[in-house]
Amino acid sequence: MNVFAVGDIHGLYNRLVELINKLPLKDKDLIVFLGDYIDRGEDSKNVIDFLIKLRAERPKDHTIFLKGNHEALFLDYLNGKNEEIFFINGGRKTIESYSVNGRFYLPDEHLMFFKQLLPYYETENYIFVHAGLKPGVSITCQREEDLLWIRGEFIFSDFNFGKRVIFGHTSMKSFMPYFDKNKIGIDTGAVYGGVLTAIMLPEEKIFNA
Repeated sequence: MNVFAVGDIHGLYNRLVELINKLPLKDKDLIVFLGDYIDRGEDSKNVIDFLIKLRAERPKDHTIFLKGNHEALFLDYLNGKNEEIFFINGGRKTIESYSVNGRFYLPDEHLMFFKQLLPYYETENYIFVHAGLKPGVSITCQREEDLLWIRGEFIFSDFNFGKRVIFGHTSMKSFMPYFDKNKIGIDTGAVYGGVLTAIMLPEEKIFNA
């Protein structure tokens, strides 16, 4: 079994379809999406439609969706909180994507998708998380704020969590994947002019769109 991880999509539907079509994904394989499906790009609704359909077409529990900080902001917005922060972070594009004749409409299936996103996911050899982990804290004691928002404190730490950590959230200036002995970062800035990236594990083969 191979494990695939996909980095931050940010509403880039066409890139997502292109990337998934490039993956040598078999039914027995696991695919983990690291969050930030929405905001900034033009087609957040189509991205979520595609992901829901992909999950339905694959064997049960072989398609995993993690929560990103942008999904957390969207859920806050839906609950009447932090509207300004949501819009500052590209949320207006998501609202426009979900608008019909100028009126916002979020299908129930999509709302359930957002509510069921996982904070992290573990396999025998890897921990998958959106932003990272706080060094020195066990996985079960991590705060959601760190899982969704942490950057340098995690990235530049040499702390060993016992498994290789696969993360998104922070794109490097080079728009290249980030590798060190304890972690791999695959947010390669697709919505900022970079590429959308997936990695196949354990081979560590990179795919781009």
